Amino acid sequence: MQWIIKLDEGLARLSNFCGWVACVAMLLMAGNVFYDVVARYAFNEVSIGMQEMEWHLYSVVFLFGIPYALRTDGHVRVDVLYTKWSNKTKAWVNLTGALVFVVPFAYLIGLYGYDFALDSYSMGEGSGDPGGLPYRWIIKAVIPVSAFFIAMAGLNMATFALRVMSGEKQYAGEHSAGGLA
Repeated sequence: MQWIIKLDEGLARLSNFCGWVACVAMLLMAGNVFYDVVARYAFNEVSIGMQEMEWHLYSVVFLFGIPYALRTDGHVRVDVLYTKWSNKTKAWVNLTGALVFVVPFAYLIGLYGYDFALDSYSMGEGSGDPGGLPYRWIIKAVIPVSAFFIAMAGLNMATFALRVMSGEKQYAGEHSAGGLA
C-alpha cells in the first residue's frame, strides 16, 4: 500500500503544478488584456499579436486547469446524488470514472492532438493576420501536453480512490473548503 501513497502524492504534485501553470497564465492573460485595453483606448493602437496571445493564454489556463480541477474535485458531476453517497461508493464511482472515461479520453486527445500539432509544425503554420503570432504549432502542442497531465490526474483520481477504499483517506465534506481531504 505504501507505493500507492507515494504514487498518489507524486501525481498530486503534478496536478498542483498544472494548477500553478494555469494560475500564472491567468495572471499573464489579465496583464495582456489590460495592456490591450489601455493601448486601444488611450493610444488608439491595436496589436493583433497581443490579441492572439490572449486566446493562447486562455487555452493554457483551460487546458492546464483541467488536471488541477480533477485533483481538487472541482469538476462537474451530478452532486445531487454524489453528496449523499458514502466515501466508499464515491471512491468506486471516481475509480471507475477515472479508468473508464478520463484516462481513455486523455489518450484520444493526446493522440489526435499530437498529429494536429505535428501537422501545424510541418506546415510552418502561423497567424493568417498581419502582425499575428508566427508559430501556431506551439499553442497546438499544448493540447497533447495537457492530455498527458489530464491522464496523470485521472490516475491520481484512481490512486486517491484506492486510498479512500482502504480507509486511509476520505473525501471532503460539504462544509469543507472543497477538494480532497
